[in-house]
Amino acid sequence: MENELFEKTPVPKAFLTMAVPLVTSMIVTMVYNLADTYFISQTGNTDIIAAVTLCGPVFTMLMAFGNIFGQGGSSLISRKLGAKDLNGARRASSFCFYAAILTGVILGVLMMIFQGPALNLLGADDATRPHAFPYYATLAVGAPFTVASFIHSNLLRAEGMSKASMVGSIGGAVVNIILDPIFISVLGLGSFGAAVATVLGYIFSDIFFLVIVLKKSNTLSVKPSDIPIPKVDALQIFGIGIPAAITNLCSSACMILTNQYLLPYGNDKIAAMGIVLKVVMVAQLVLTGLAFGGQPLIGYFYGSQNKVRMKKLIRFSFGFIAIVAVVLSGALFIVASPILHLFLTDEALIQIGAVMLRWQVSTCILSAFVQVFTIYFQSTGHMLGSFLLSISRQGVVFIVVLLVGAAVAGYNGIISAQAIADAISFCIAAILFRVQLWKELV
Repeated sequence: MENELFEKTPVPKAFLTMAVPLVTSMIVTMVYNLADTYFISQTGNTDIIAAVTLCGPVFTMLMAFGNIFGQGGSSLISRKLGAKDLNGARRASSFCFYAAILTGVILGVLMMIFQGPALNLLGADDATRPHAFPYYATLAVGAPFTVASFIHSNLLRAEGMSKASMVGSIGGAVVNIILDPIFISVLGLGSFGAAVATVLGYIFSDIFFLVIVLKKSNTLSVKPSDIPIPKVDALQIFGIGIPAAITNLCSSACMILTNQYLLPYGNDKIAAMGIVLKVVMVAQLVLTGLAFGGQPLIGYFYGSQNKVRMKKLIRFSFGFIAIVAVVLSGALFIVASPILHLFLTDEALIQIGAVMLRWQVSTCILSAFVQVFTIYFQSTGHMLGSFLLSISRQGVVFIVVLLVGAAVAGYNGIISAQAIADAISFCIAAILFRVQLWKELV
């Protein structure tokens, strides 16, 4: 474990050393998602685009369950490394790995058993169901590989191996990008081909991470004999991991709810929103990567009670992320229409999408701050604050705003709901941070 990075490297440099590889891997992964959308859009079939969009929450759900053990385990391991408890860190890593695989198997089986009700819940209709089912079914089969991919990508960063985490994630994305045009365009497999390419990419990442853990990690373990962990450690993993997962699950629920509310306005609106959310996700992933990049440092500084370096980290992380958020949101606001021209040909739909995009990026800096606040709660093991923030921005707050907005302003209330929810959630997060965590950190 790179003790010098955590204990001696200047905080801004340490933060960027951890965050930049994560941001890079997230951007490359998002480029894949955009490439996936691009090749799907080249079919010229709005129903296929809408079907893939409708299945987006399935990805988010699988990510959520992966993050129970990926983020929950990473938070615990960072604090144990700060406290020099190497045996505890090793056992936690093995527990998270095997628990994730078992969870993926269970999810895949349940997805296939309840495929009919699930597709109805996602909003599939007679036009989109023939394209949504093969995509959904393929994700169900690949669920164990998808869930497992989020484990070591997080745990390696907790040990300071952010570059290895980046390479594994980027490798999987590259596999996806290479296979997408072959499966979608050349072989004409449509949504099924896109899903197969995705699953194969996750399998590549899983294999790469496993090799790194076995050959280069000084702390992480995949030995079955290391699985047993103390109840207090299991409570910490689930206590931090479940709120992190709730964030993703709430995101899925909000996507489903948004699609349901947009359905009366036509599948073209759902298709436009799906593309807009993927474009916005580029900026969101950069900001998320920067927020999560500081997680190992927060946990380590907290575990070692190094308040001097923690204070420097708080000051730098919030300031740097604020600057990046303003630049990214401003750029997307200005070039909204040209970006959407890459994915859509109908001029009226492009203008509709541009309005959606501008609403989504208008509060980027506030959503970024909510993420940073949440990471501080997760990384320090504060389960209550983590839980409350996890159910706010894309959870209770968003749902209330969406319901009220749709009732009061109809379509405009639907597309502006996220921006309003971001503003309210920021106020909640700032108050919680000040009341529950500030004195303890500095």
